[in-house]
Amino acid sequence: MSTARDLFLTVMDAKPEHGVGQGDLSLALAGAELIDLIGGGAVTVDDDRIVPGWPPTPDDRLLGEAAARLTREPPYELIEDWLWRRGRDLSAVYQAALEEEGELTRKRSGRLPFGSERVEPVDTPSHRRAADRWQDKEPVLAGLASAVGIDGGRPDSEPGVNDEAVTTVLAAVHDAVMELEAVRQRRTIENAAFANIWRAP
Repeated sequence: MSTARDLFLTVMDAKPEHGVGQGDLSLALAGAELIDLIGGGAVTVDDDRIVPGWPPTPDDRLLGEAAARLTREPPYELIEDWLWRRGRDLSAVYQAALEEEGELTRKRSGRLPFGSERVEPVDTPSHRRAADRWQDKEPVLAGLASAVGIDGGRPDSEPGVNDEAVTTVLAAVHDAVMELEAVRQRRTIENAAFANIWRAP
């Protein structure tokens, strides 16, 4: 399992009071993929740009797709640009893949057959691995989850991420999610102002 898959399952388990936005999760999943590519030696980070190495052959299909979409000609892509480009609708891609692989299942809420459907993780070895990683407060997973509003409760005294490139990606994910929230708030204000114009006598 990849960090992105672990993150998706962690979010499904957490069931935060305020649901995680699909856009937020998509940005974090793109960051998780990039972190795994860094860990596998497929890319390095140079001044906020993603520098690809030899074309990797990840075991994970979606991670392989991410690697195939890297910009391989200079000037290389900025991390922020990668998050927005790769992250487009990425949460839906991961949900479909995990459902297909039997990691997620659809259940109906309530007893009626026409109740609304919800998606839940299945008790599989991969799910337990993700849960263990979360329980251990693994810094990368905790950092990504924090970006989408899930508090892992990791004490500040515990060691954080020691890899500068990974730290850079985590910071970029947090910034992108904050930027997306700012866009949402601006649209809400604009829509409210527009509605008030129509209500005016």
